Amino acid sequence: MRKPENHYKTDNVIHHLKHYLPSQAPLKDFVHHNTLHAFQDRSFFQALTDAREIFGYKTSLSLIEYRNIFSKGLIREDILDRILQEYDNSEYLKDTMLNGHFEEKFEGRIGEMRSYWKKKYSVNPEISIHGFLFRFLSNYLDQGVSIWNFPSKDKSFLEAIRYLDKSSVGGIFKTKRAGNWLHSPSTEMEDMLHVLVGDETYFEHYLFDQQFAHPGWSGMVSFIEDNPSSLIDSRKISLKEFIVFECLLEIDLLDQKYGETWAPLSTQIPHKVLPLFTKVEVNEYDMLIKLWQEAYEWSHYDQVLGGMVTPHKKLRENKEVSFQAVFCIDDREGSLRRYIEGEDRTSKTYGTPGFFGAPIFYKPMHGKFLMKVCPGPIQPRHLVKEYSETKKNEKDFHFSDRTHSLLFGWLITHTIGFWSAIRLFIQIFLPRLSPATTHSFQHMDRFSKLTIHRLKELEDGLQVGFSIEEMVNIVENVLKSIGLTQNFASIVYIIGHGASSVNNTHYAGYDCGACSGRPGSVNARTFAYMANQSQVRSLLKEKGIIIPGETLFVSGLHDTTRDEIEFYDDEFPDIHQSQGHERNKQIFYKALEKNAQERARRFAIVDLNMPAKKIHETVKLRSFSLFEPRPELNHATNSLCIVGDRDLAHHLFLDRRAFMNSYDYKHDPQGDLLFSILSAATPVCGGINLEYYFSRVDNMRLGAGSKLPHNVMGLIGVANGIDGDLRTGLPQQMVEVHDPLRLMMIIEQKPEVVLNTIKRSDSLYEWFENDWMKLAVVDPESLSVYTFRQGEFVLYEPVYSPPRNKDIASVLKKERENIPVLMLNH
Repeated sequence: MRKPENHYKTDNVIHHLKHYLPSQAPLKDFVHHNTLHAFQDRSFFQALTDAREIFGYKTSLSLIEYRNIFSKGLIREDILDRILQEYDNSEYLKDTMLNGHFEEKFEGRIGEMRSYWKKKYSVNPEISIHGFLFRFLSNYLDQGVSIWNFPSKDKSFLEAIRYLDKSSVGGIFKTKRAGNWLHSPSTEMEDMLHVLVGDETYFEHYLFDQQFAHPGWSGMVSFIEDNPSSLIDSRKISLKEFIVFECLLEIDLLDQKYGETWAPLSTQIPHKVLPLFTKVEVNEYDMLIKLWQEAYEWSHYDQVLGGMVTPHKKLRENKEVSFQAVFCIDDREGSLRRYIEGEDRTSKTYGTPGFFGAPIFYKPMHGKFLMKVCPGPIQPRHLVKEYSETKKNEKDFHFSDRTHSLLFGWLITHTIGFWSAIRLFIQIFLPRLSPATTHSFQHMDRFSKLTIHRLKELEDGLQVGFSIEEMVNIVENVLKSIGLTQNFASIVYIIGHGASSVNNTHYAGYDCGACSGRPGSVNARTFAYMANQSQVRSLLKEKGIIIPGETLFVSGLHDTTRDEIEFYDDEFPDIHQSQGHERNKQIFYKALEKNAQERARRFAIVDLNMPAKKIHETVKLRSFSLFEPRPELNHATNSLCIVGDRDLAHHLFLDRRAFMNSYDYKHDPQGDLLFSILSAATPVCGGINLEYYFSRVDNMRLGAGSKLPHNVMGLIGVANGIDGDLRTGLPQQMVEVHDPLRLMMIIEQKPEVVLNTIKRSDSLYEWFENDWMKLAVVDPESLSVYTFRQGEFVLYEPVYSPPRNKDIASVLKKERENIPVLMLNH
């Protein structure tokens, strides 16, 4: 008879399991996250050891890889020696790092118990069950790929299975016991585990083994259970229901072969299986990995910190500003900002999260569903709708749903279908825009209107538009956080970003992370509208922010794949402003051309000796090429997040590796603005960095492998082929040039202010206390550098002083790998 506490125990096991499963959202809301989020309550290197020993993940580069990097000079010997000074046996450690031999094969504890199905019973549940299980689940969760709807998809997962079993000829199961248990209201998961496993002490180990045999699907089910709104066409499913169905399939498989007389698995194990979460001890190998990784990271950090404190010329000697431009903090925007400032030395650029302080749901014209355009953790309360009296959606008969019908399907296959094959062939050799292309400029029509001003009615429980008071708060918070509170230029640009691609299952990962993997055009346009309102400016004046009447905020969108820009609402009543805008547009266009040329050095098939304009055209074509798996490398090589004035790093060539959030310490003596910045930037930038880190060091298990065999499953995830597990993490083509370094946050502020600020929130402090992200402070008055170590800031003296380079363009033509930090010749 089932014990009363068993129910409680298995529920605890499922709760524990959910904590360790991947937490990747469906494709429509792509949000980067720390792949090892379940281990974030412990120190970084302890987490690497634990994850490797328990789950068998490769959590760092190998010793051979570190030694190769060292031989190339990318790990500097002076930095390595500095790190080893802290150890008494430094000479032994260095010799072992360079010459020691270790077995680097990590199988982990996971999967050990279930391996005895094959050893003792000659059955393999993964081969026999997974294909059917995945197809069943994919059809149930399907968001529009399937031609035929899953029957009773309005029911819960198990209820739908029961309905299908009753209504189908022969039922789902081949044996009587599994079928009876499916329909019995008194059967619980514990009963099935007693039959499968036997000994209750093995229940947790067995369920972890079972679910981590397909962590992608299990993690997706767990995520949907906790976030039902993550699916447009919602489903009622729980991880427990999924486990019950899989257990029934396993029982059915064994009953087919042995009847109902087979013994539970625990009786067939010749020795006691080590519990999964028994403490993992750190050994000498772990110490060497820690030393190599620290030396690798500090070889880079030291260059950056040394460059920041090297005497340099300020960006502007006078206060006159021709125009100002506010971009997303995204690391891909740093190089464009550099080129804009180079083309016009009287311009000034800023960085802030790309949703521009406006958390909204967006409903496009003719759209049936809402799009979330703000950071993942934020739940918007406002809706912005797009409307127009003239625009019609572009249509293509090749994508008509009539192809699903019997008569029209047959006719279209023999007529339009023939032309589709020819057009596909042409598209491969002559790429061009088509309705199948994900084009960032199509996210919103530049000539449409938006319901930004508050309307009385609610829609879907959301307030349509914003009140004047809400607009004031949004504009005030953004302008104060970036330090733009005076000396406004006649034109202030608010530039969101997005990306274009075709045949790319991970395209949402290329758009704005601050907008849930969507372009930031709606947010940019919303903020510009708010800042242009006379009532908003009057109330801002009372708060000390005086925006001149002639200043106009103009929104735009930068396509980071094609290096193009589109401006919105850029009609000027003043002829001089209009002429100024035309001049500024030419500066943007020149900067974009140079930016494309810099990016192109990473693309192996691009001839860097071509003229800049020709290179730019080649880069544009890549975004529409069916044969191109890497139209852009996104956040590859990210390693820094700089929070401070532009003068802190404007003189440095950082090779597109830094997120840059503008911040003026003079307006924030208590760190209130800094706390707001760090609360958003730390988990977002840290999540991006760590997902790239782990996808790079173990691309097959913590990443998604090559995207070439990927197939979209139900519009919620990707798998290899049609029967595989969902792939989590990032594909090889997004991380192959990435250096797996932890992110260093560099803040321009007093160390004591930063320390008090990060201690305000336990979740924020955990990132730095447990070393998942490095933290450095540049004292704005003394220019001394302090690094955060063991709960306090200690003085750091950089070793490296970057060389000056007068012609960065020639360096970019010669070097396709990462370039060390250089001083720009301003």
